[in-house]
Amino acid sequence: MKTVFLGLEMKNPIIVAAGPWNRDGRGVRKGIDAGAGAVVTETIVSDTFLDVRPRIAYDNYGAQNIRMYSDVQVEGWEREMEVAKSGGGIVIASISAHTPSELTYLAIKMEKFGADAIELSLSNPMGEALEVMASDPAVMYEMTNAVVTNVRIPVMVKLSQNATNISSVAKAVKKAGATGVSAINSVRCILGVNIETGAPMLPTYGGYSGAPIRPLGLASVATVAQSVDIPICGIGGVENYRHAVEYIMLGASAVQVGTAVMVNGFSKVTEIVRDLDQWSAEKGVANVSGIRGRALEHMKSFDEMKIEPVTSKTNGENCEEGCERCVKACVYDAIERKGIDVEVIKDRCSGCGLCTFICPIGKLCLSW
Repeated sequence: MKTVFLGLEMKNPIIVAAGPWNRDGRGVRKGIDAGAGAVVTETIVSDTFLDVRPRIAYDNYGAQNIRMYSDVQVEGWEREMEVAKSGGGIVIASISAHTPSELTYLAIKMEKFGADAIELSLSNPMGEALEVMASDPAVMYEMTNAVVTNVRIPVMVKLSQNATNISSVAKAVKKAGATGVSAINSVRCILGVNIETGAPMLPTYGGYSGAPIRPLGLASVATVAQSVDIPICGIGGVENYRHAVEYIMLGASAVQVGTAVMVNGFSKVTEIVRDLDQWSAEKGVANVSGIRGRALEHMKSFDEMKIEPVTSKTNGENCEEGCERCVKACVYDAIERKGIDVEVIKDRCSGCGLCTFICPIGKLCLSW
């Protein structure tokens, strides 16, 4: 399933996201060799610092990561970029800075070293300075425009979920000349606390990533797609081909995979690409443009949601033995167990729909 993103012709829409797995040219090369349509380097800054330890916590659902930047010096990326591109492939350089001039300096360097595109990482869940900047459309315009006017390669801007005005920020970076946007960056978090010792899993704030933030990423992509006509790369919790398709159907032209690579290795990229190819062949979808934005046709504002009477109903399937999930979950006491079946009491049912998602065999559905 081919795609064109940032004006770059990609063999598939799967991009390996910025992170420590792409900390050098060898890491980037692994993503390309695994079959990714493109790879984003770990975020590059002008002044690196000693890395902290420990820096990653994981609870089998999501990850908290406090590694912020590549530990390779700027000039060292000339060598790393050469390694990364030694066998072909699209490499996108992720860069971060606090001022337009510093950001421009990094972008010019990465273009000179051979990057095919630039991703501006202008938010950081570990602190507040960049997060405040990422929420200010005027500042984001200034930062983006400074880079766009000084390089010839495509520039995309990574947006932050912590910015509640994400549509305004997207409009600002488009006006500034950005070729596209990516959404979302990781979300500020504390992953958990050991209640025996009182110690957090990591003793500072960090960026939350993985499956739990996918709904946030999906909402952000849809919001941007409905607000401004600009190419979008979806990020957040992509663990299989279905998740990639979800992002595309909400308006993305490509998706980034990060935490799934960190936890499972680069073979996860190969798996997602393979399954996406199989799915697209079965559906007759040769290009992302064939399904991009399809789900947006079904999106409604809150005021447009149907409010006429509706209740749940059951089909003829027998319930799973001992299962009472719908009975326990119904806050209206509208479902009762009847032997091997359940019964919906119509005059109590409000049509909230929860039971239709909770039932493990799909026995319940809404009746309009």
